[in-house]
Amino acid sequence: MKLHIPHDIREKLSRRIRGKIVRKYRYKQFYPYLYRSFWHWKLCPHPQGNQQQAAYYTARPNPGAGIGHQLANWMAGYYYAQYFGIPYVHYPFKDSSWEQFFGFGEGEKQVQELKKQGYALRHLPMFDLENDQEVALNRKIIESYRGKKVILIAEQDQFLRNLPLVMAAIQQKFYHASSRKDDHISYQKDAFNIAIHVRRGDIMIDPADPNMQKRYLSNDYFEKVLQTVIDCLPDKKIAIYLFSQGKKEDFEEFNHFENLHWCLDMDVRETFLHFINADLLITSKSSFSYKPALLNKGIKVCPRVFWHDYPQSNDWILAENDGSITAEELQKFKLL
Repeated sequence: MKLHIPHDIREKLSRRIRGKIVRKYRYKQFYPYLYRSFWHWKLCPHPQGNQQQAAYYTARPNPGAGIGHQLANWMAGYYYAQYFGIPYVHYPFKDSSWEQFFGFGEGEKQVQELKKQGYALRHLPMFDLENDQEVALNRKIIESYRGKKVILIAEQDQFLRNLPLVMAAIQQKFYHASSRKDDHISYQKDAFNIAIHVRRGDIMIDPADPNMQKRYLSNDYFEKVLQTVIDCLPDKKIAIYLFSQGKKEDFEEFNHFENLHWCLDMDVRETFLHFINADLLITSKSSFSYKPALLNKGIKVCPRVFWHDYPQSNDWILAENDGSITAEELQKFKLL
C-alpha cells in the first residue's frame, strides 16, 4: 500500500531538509556544487551576445516565518532582480491577503503563470553581497540561462541588509494598492499620534536564549524613549498607542502618560496599518515594526543596534540600547 503524504507536509519537510543542508555546508568550498544551476553553468554551452532575454528572478517569502520576515524576503528578491539586471517575477505569499494589503503582484508576472508556460524553477546558491567571488558566480550562473525558460529563485532567506534600497518601490506599491480603500485607522484626528511597539511574545518564551536576548528591550527603554520624544514635542496634543502582547499590568512604567491607549489584542494586519499611519513610530528590534517604518511617512525612532540599515534622513532618529538619544539625533526634531 502506497503511503500518501499531503502536499503541504511534504513541502514543509523539504524546506526543513534543504534549510539544514544550506546551514551545514554554506561556507564549505564545495557548497555551490550542490546546486543544479551551478552545473548548468559548468557543463552547458553559454549563449553568445545579449539579444535574448535573460531568465526571470524571484524569491520566496518564507511560509514558516512572520510577515516582517516574509517582507524582507520579498524586498531582497525585488532588489536582486534589479541588481543582476533581469526581470522580476512575483512569488506569492502563503497568505494572499498580505499581497492585496501591500499591492504586491498587481501588474506583475506571476511564478505560477510562467510555470504553466513551461518555465522551470532553479535555485541559486546563497551569497554575501560583500563577497565579490560569490556575486560573480551568481552572475555567471544567471548569464548561462539567458534565453532559457527558467525562473531563477534565490535561496531561502537570501539576506539583504540595506532594505532601504527598496523603500521607494514598496511605498509605491503600498500607497497605490487597490486595498487602500478598505483601510480603517483608529487614531485621533486632532492629535499627534505616537505608536510604540514593545516586542514581547516570542522573545519571552526563552529569555536565556542569546538569539532572543539580542531582540529584547526593557520597558524602561521604551518609557525613556517615549518621554524624550514627548519632551521634543511641547506644543502638540499627544495621543499614545502602545502595541504589545500581554496585560496592562505588564507595562506599569507607562501608567503616568496621559491619553494612553492600550493595543494589546489588535489584529496583526490592523496593527501593521497603524504603525504605517502613525505620526511618530517607536520601533522595537523587530522586523514587525521595522518594515512598517519603511512605509511610514512620519517620524521614526528606532534602536541604533539592529540587523538592517536605516535611511540617512532626518525623519529617522536612532536611540541607544539604554534608551538615551544623542544631542545630534535630537537635533533632527528641529529640522523636520
